[in-house]
Amino acid sequence: MNFNAVEYFFLVCAVVGGVFVVARIVMQFVGMDDGGQADLDIAGHDVGHHVSSSHSDSDAGFKALSLHGLSSFLLMFGLVGLALYRQSKMGLLIALAGGFAAGSGAVWLIGKMFSMITKLQSSGTIRIDSTVGAEGTVYLKIPPEGSGRVLVRVHNSLREYDAMSSDKKEIPSGTPIRVVWVDGNVLVVEEI
Repeated sequence: MNFNAVEYFFLVCAVVGGVFVVARIVMQFVGMDDGGQADLDIAGHDVGHHVSSSHSDSDAGFKALSLHGLSSFLLMFGLVGLALYRQSKMGLLIALAGGFAAGSGAVWLIGKMFSMITKLQSSGTIRIDSTVGAEGTVYLKIPPEGSGRVLVRVHNSLREYDAMSSDKKEIPSGTPIRVVWVDGNVLVVEEI
């Protein structure tokens, strides 16, 4: 195959982007992926972007500078540009514009996917105040002047908490209870 300089340019872009895309996929399958954190250090300036729940409000412009975004852009730019220039016999400007549009579309799609994935994340933290009114059972006996342990179902999750009796009476293990209020980190409960 005889390639001219423009075709080599598109081919090199496609190969470089493709190598990084395939490397990222392989790293994810073997467990070497860094969880979406990819940094680039260009001329001593950190222009990377960490995709994590603590940075989900970051500017969308930085997502385009992630390794995922740049490699996807290069891959699509090179493939579409080469196809338009070599196979479809389009001019250089149309091939560049088509490649740029395809690369930009890939970056936009990657950004949307990260945005959707970020929305799926949950901290898993249940505030102790949300236990008020919840029902459960005594796990370890609650003495009249002290605390025991209870199992309470909150937001479809069974949690174990320290608890004390609201009327200062002993509550034996296995007794059904309801949370009346919260005193610090201890639930105040009553028998049902």
